[in-house]
Amino acid sequence: MSKKVGIAKYDAMGEHFEILVNPDLAFEYRMGKQISIDKILISDTVYKDAKKGLRASEQALLKVFKTTDVRKIAEIILKYGEIPITTEQRRKLIEQKKKQIIEWISRNCIDPRTKTPIPPQRVENALEQANVGIDPFKSVEEQIPEILKAIQKILPIKVAIANIEIKIPPQYVHKARSTIAKLGKILKESYDRDGNLILQIEVPAGMQEVVISKVNEVTRGEGEVKILGVST
Repeated sequence: MSKKVGIAKYDAMGEHFEILVNPDLAFEYRMGKQISIDKILISDTVYKDAKKGLRASEQALLKVFKTTDVRKIAEIILKYGEIPITTEQRRKLIEQKKKQIIEWISRNCIDPRTKTPIPPQRVENALEQANVGIDPFKSVEEQIPEILKAIQKILPIKVAIANIEIKIPPQYVHKARSTIAKLGKILKESYDRDGNLILQIEVPAGMQEVVISKVNEVTRGEGEVKILGVST
């Protein structure tokens, strides 16, 4: 029985790349399954045009991937490029991308009338009503501008940032600071006369409840959180 062969494609910085892959394994990898790149690759060559046998130049590989290591390049192509898929596989990829888009909007946007985050279900409903097309191969960030334009006709929505002040008791400073730093951008950092760490951070507006929950978790409810404002 002959081995299945498909072509995975990737475009960046005006360059085009292709690799020969096992299409079934490539899809499973894209869906998050841990599979060795060696099992997915049919050949160790990165092409400019696989059907014509034209290899990608070393200069082009270094320009885009900063390496000529085929496995590292293949990893990027398989994660972010276009892979050969069936209709059913495409449907699954679109569903996966849709969930990522809903999560992004819910975390980063607010209802400008109430200044509050928009629940995922409301976002999903708006996407369905607007009949928004989702590209399974484009990143969330690439698609967000057009998607927001479409659902703004149905749902009042704006990208927003929340400015939050957090007070952490001395005994929790080390663990709490590292946890909070992963949630957003630290704008200011200082200590008061009692040794409490005072942090001012900037996070996507939809993450306000997450910040409050995390602070309570790492300080056993002894930390304080104050929402300084939400801006768009």
